[in-house]
Amino acid sequence: MRIPAYLLLAGLFASGNVLAHGLWTEQRRGNIEVVYGHGAEDNVFKAEKISGAWAYDAAGKMIPVSVERLSDHARLHPLKPPAVLGVALDNGAWSKTPDGQWINQGRSQVANSTQSLHTYKYSLAIYAEGAQLPALDQLKMVILPETDPLKVGPGKSLPVRVLVDGKPLAGVELVGDYRGAPHQVSAVTDAEGRAQVPVRNQGLNIISAEVSLPVANDADIETRGLFASLTFLGQAHHE
Repeated sequence: MRIPAYLLLAGLFASGNVLAHGLWTEQRRGNIEVVYGHGAEDNVFKAEKISGAWAYDAAGKMIPVSVERLSDHARLHPLKPPAVLGVALDNGAWSKTPDGQWINQGRSQVANSTQSLHTYKYSLAIYAEGAQLPALDQLKMVILPETDPLKVGPGKSLPVRVLVDGKPLAGVELVGDYRGAPHQVSAVTDAEGRAQVPVRNQGLNIISAEVSLPVANDADIETRGLFASLTFLGQAHHE
């Protein structure tokens, strides 16, 4: 099977994107921007891959939110300022060719693929002190703070729980400062999916985790890759 040239070109930089890149949100110039990157990298991505966005007020009531799909990223527009915001990105199926290229197709379409996976990226942002977290079933992997993250403060530990498909998962490595130190593991979840993660920054904190899960009886993939981030300010900002 001959692979189109544009897919091969995409594969030149895809391996890092497939396996390592994460998702989070930042407020920039008065807008809530969806960021797709790794560490300090802020990469272009196809905005149509944003599969959902959910905003809530401080009481956990849903706020309508629209997704502005720009040419190189996505921007979110909640009807009013949210206390909690969740975002999901479906990165699609990817297959690795024998020569090491990644193609954005399932293995049934890529002859002799050596590895195949489907990756999903999830982000949870906490914007307001005292915010009540709603059910977040849309986020198939989520890092849940077990106390108000805006009240912890830099240098102290935030208790979190990692859920995958709604269930706690043990042995998950948590990166406490995904943008500043994306390879530095700060904690590992216990049998109940819990861990204590030091709050690193006065400004934006991005705690992240990722897992790879085996998939059986699927013609296109053998692994499901999940990434989750939790973002919040280390010190609440007051006007």
